[in-house]
Amino acid sequence: MGIINEKFMLKNETAKKLYNDFAKDLPIIDYHCHLSPQMIAEDYRFKNAYDLFLGGDHYKWRQLRSNGIPEEYITGNADEYEKWLGFCRTMPLLIGNPLYHWTALELKTYFDIDAPLCEKNAKEIWDTCNKLLATDAFSAKELIRRSRVEVICTTDDPADDLRYHQMLQKDGFSTKVLPTFRPDKLIGIDKGDFMSYIIARGLDSYEKVLAWLQSRIDYFHENGCRLSDHSLEQVFYAEGDAKAVFEKKLAGKALTMHEIDIFRTAILSFCAEQYAEHGWAMQLHIGALRNNNKKMFELIGADTGFDSIGDLCIAENLSSFLNNLEYRDSLPKTILYTLNPKDNYVLGAMLGNFQKAPTPGKIQFGSGWWFNDNRDGMEDQLRTLANLGILGNFVGMLTDSRSFVSYPRHDYFRRILCNLIGTWVEDGEYPMDMDALKTIVSGICYYNAKRYFGF
Repeated sequence: MGIINEKFMLKNETAKKLYNDFAKDLPIIDYHCHLSPQMIAEDYRFKNAYDLFLGGDHYKWRQLRSNGIPEEYITGNADEYEKWLGFCRTMPLLIGNPLYHWTALELKTYFDIDAPLCEKNAKEIWDTCNKLLATDAFSAKELIRRSRVEVICTTDDPADDLRYHQMLQKDGFSTKVLPTFRPDKLIGIDKGDFMSYIIARGLDSYEKVLAWLQSRIDYFHENGCRLSDHSLEQVFYAEGDAKAVFEKKLAGKALTMHEIDIFRTAILSFCAEQYAEHGWAMQLHIGALRNNNKKMFELIGADTGFDSIGDLCIAENLSSFLNNLEYRDSLPKTILYTLNPKDNYVLGAMLGNFQKAPTPGKIQFGSGWWFNDNRDGMEDQLRTLANLGILGNFVGMLTDSRSFVSYPRHDYFRRILCNLIGTWVEDGEYPMDMDALKTIVSGICYYNAKRYFGF
């Protein structure tokens, strides 16, 4: 018998009632993910269980390596059933890891499989999944429909022509699939691919950079974009002549760290001003330490499971950046995420400095992200926001995933949320006011995001 049932992660009667009455059946707004718009538009058909559950999922790859599985059986050219076997051998050891719960939720939700995945039932579950994957009900679009997803926001480079988003709009797909503007390659003047990126776009002056950015933001907006996203390994802030820095870079001269920060601050600030004018929300994902394993980066590239948590001080630069925008009335709606839980209270306190009418929770503390995307991490984020701000205005969960069966993570979050709130109620820390509790729970699970992003 499996672990997924009506009581899963719900430890008291109030938690069960909150989940069943106010959370369980709400649609999903997945306002940040890494799904491929091409795969959605072309209604991708998954070849087998490996393709669906493990293809591109660096969360799982990381644990396979931790279990001593050779790389050939993770990202290499080994037979895909042999790769699946390595995953099945690993699963029973993942007690306490969210992957164990996520996989159980995925198998139950999409395949009605209750049995805990292991080596003994690997072939049976492989065959069952593959038989169903061969049917029309398990294409990319059908998986999204069955997950009750109302909105998906993908992650897209400014240079993208957005053809697949346009295809989806024309074919009348019931789920809105909208682009998200992510200009990391243009902001990263210190990165190795910066010059090739600007040369390919003919950006040979600072004025052209700004004009191109503005035109691309306008184009994205016309195609339904309402959010941006920025990955900040560290929070930077410096004032100076960004044009001079750009011209120095074009001349092939080495930049100082201060000059790099001048350029990055200027470009991110320019973008933020445009976002404010367009009514977008700006997401800042702070603190990833990327590509730690040089050997594996050179072999299989980025986003393959070799990133971890950075450990830098972020408060002063973040305050200066937000303050400069607010002083000029150019601060957009902003969501702040931290990968390092030591900074939960830094961000939780920072929100209150820049909240402003008429938007409830204009500055948001983003959901537990990546290495915090687990029960402890989610509860820490929720408790921090509750202690320092207004939990009832929180815009809730997102998948941040490349997997088409990651939507049960919203259910995982909803159970954790309802259990936490239910515990507070049963401990006498909040009244058994079902009208108020419905507003809070349903708002966090769905309605707050719908209002905040204008979906």
